[in-house]
Amino acid sequence: MQKSIERIAGDSEGVSYEFPVFRFTGSDKAAPSAYLQAALHAGELPGVVAVDALMPALNKAAAEGRIRGDITIVPWANPIGRAQYHFGEHQGRFHLGTRTNFNRAFPLLAAPDAKLLPDTAFGGADQRLKSRLVQLSLGHDIVLDLHCDDEGLAYLYIHTSLWPAMADCAAAMDVDAVVLWSEDTDGTFEGASIMPYQNVPADVAKFDRRVATTVEYRGILDVDGALAKADADGLYRLLVARGVIADGALPAPGPFKGVVAPLENIDMMPAPRAGAVLYDVKPGDRVIRGDRLATIVHAPGEIDGRTEVFAPQDGIILTRRSRRIIRAGEDLLKLVGDRKSADARSGTLED
Repeated sequence: MQKSIERIAGDSEGVSYEFPVFRFTGSDKAAPSAYLQAALHAGELPGVVAVDALMPALNKAAAEGRIRGDITIVPWANPIGRAQYHFGEHQGRFHLGTRTNFNRAFPLLAAPDAKLLPDTAFGGADQRLKSRLVQLSLGHDIVLDLHCDDEGLAYLYIHTSLWPAMADCAAAMDVDAVVLWSEDTDGTFEGASIMPYQNVPADVAKFDRRVATTVEYRGILDVDGALAKADADGLYRLLVARGVIADGALPAPGPFKGVVAPLENIDMMPAPRAGAVLYDVKPGDRVIRGDRLATIVHAPGEIDGRTEVFAPQDGIILTRRSRRIIRAGEDLLKLVGDRKSADARSGTLED
């Protein structure tokens, strides 16, 4: 294993940002290669500890000569967001200088060619970081972007061109759900990882071996040793199943038995009032149309001071908020419905 340090120039003299990159060199140039990154939203740590738990298995495989394809790992992908604190609270989702989500405005290339990356010499540090992450990941057959939600199940975002071919990956990682998407107008990292292959020849696209997904490892507070080990085992199983690592002791993944739904089926449930949220449901619950999902206490102690929110259709609760204070219009949860949402959104679901 080789370790290097990437440096991103800041926006003023004397300021720069650093993050480590780990590389394992494979023994077979024809084998699939893999790129894993965590904490692009710098406060989302389940992926960071999963990578930490994965490293001993990778080092063991390397020592035994079982790494067939090149592996690149970026365990802390966002040093800019990692350094952002405001009044003692960590702010890792948005760049405070531009107010842009760190997982938006990635360059969506027309082909997998680093020469097409925009010149960021006169851009901001966040754009230099995003360009470099794309450059590091470009050309890998497997690209995993490890995130987490607020409170939720483990699930994957997968482009429709890769499903059901990626069902083995979902099974190997033992996630609960898969959300399928087809449009990216906001420039997510996952979009930057798959869109360059949409209009190139089949021998370049290699969809039979390509993996690109955003991994949502449950909730932001699920930073736990046992969960990290389980997630690391899932990552290892995926790498073995796709031929990056040789391990005859592991069986092939079985069929994926989780929920699979298009992004258009998700109801986000905007809050009708501001106040305190009392949830009646938790991630994983099955609901039917008309079930009460939550009550918002907007005028405590007063008659009619509560507003109830009901399920618009049958489905599964995928996520909910970890904070119980909400403003009018903010989303309460993600309900994966059995049919298209009446409030279907294209592109990304959240800011």
